[in-house]
Amino acid sequence: MIYVGWLIYRKEDAERNQAYIDWFIEECSKQSIKLHLVLREEIGIGIQNNQLSLESKYPLPDFAVVRTIEQMLSSHLERLGVAVFNSSTVSMIANHKGMTHQVMGQLGIPMVDTTFYRKHDQVVKPPLPFPIVVKDTEGRGGKQVFLANDMKEWDEIKPHQWDSDWLVQSTNVQPGKDLRVFVIGKKVIAAVLRENHSDFRANFSLGGKARLYELSVEEIKIVQTIIDAFDFDMVGIDFLFSLEGKLLFNEIEDIVGSRTLSQLSSINLLAQYVNHIRKTLEETN
Repeated sequence: MIYVGWLIYRKEDAERNQAYIDWFIEECSKQSIKLHLVLREEIGIGIQNNQLSLESKYPLPDFAVVRTIEQMLSSHLERLGVAVFNSSTVSMIANHKGMTHQVMGQLGIPMVDTTFYRKHDQVVKPPLPFPIVVKDTEGRGGKQVFLANDMKEWDEIKPHQWDSDWLVQSTNVQPGKDLRVFVIGKKVIAAVLRENHSDFRANFSLGGKARLYELSVEEIKIVQTIIDAFDFDMVGIDFLFSLEGKLLFNEIEDIVGSRTLSQLSSINLLAQYVNHIRKTLEETN
């Protein structure tokens, strides 16, 4: 059976990720899947004649891969019978750092002390001793992440002016070092250690170095606890390291890329992801 899917991007992001999009379409073609790039700007969702509606130049697909961080769109597609990868539930939790940490806390996953705030909350004095990290709960790629070493730097950040929720975290970790674990379904595909000696953030896009990393038995147990609590399709689970070298949960990347992994190994992450999508569709149809 040939399945038809949408790969949804905003126009600006699609232009920047054209090579990845072409690769995704090619891998789908190899597995008898027709994948169309659909720009978010060309989709209209709402209610017409008391029913859910969706406007697009394409007929509704069998599935959609939503790369726009838009839980409302994902949910709308699901309610119209379209399988969405990742699901709207995963997208909602993964793309709000506060909600993600809340779930991890319930699971007992190790992490740094974290305090949650609503958007526009004005806090005169931070709840944790300096130095601290202040994050926009919806930021990605290391953006909207700030280090404050004292009250002067705290006052300069002004998170109460952000138009989203935010959080404050302890910095009792090894700076400029983190671990990304690539997961497809219930399977760990690989882990990549990222280090940056010139920035407290380890992001590869911010100049960090990366290498493959072999998870220990103890680390695998932590990752597996998270995997068992979710119905992931493809995500990156990011960890920091305590001063003693233990994993501390950091975030879940819903729209995870594979550039770093491709540079470090021969692993074809997209081929495995497409295979997961096809098997999921076959099992549910």
